[in-house]
Amino acid sequence: MATGSGLFKFLRPRLRPQSDDIAAAATWGVAAITTAVWIIQPFDWLKKQLFEKPEPKN
Repeated sequence: MATGSGLFKFLRPRLRPQSDDIAAAATWGVAAITTAVWIIQPFDWLKKQLFEKPEPKN
């Protein structure tokens, strides 16, 4: 729980983020990243960067 760590003890209890707030923020973050990947579609670049070995420079 986020309030147990003492990070938000300076806030009044009604203003402290609840677990539902943190879950909603994480869900929106995943949605934003998914949308960005869908719009940009960097799959060829990722394939080149992650799976292809660079050619030796001779």
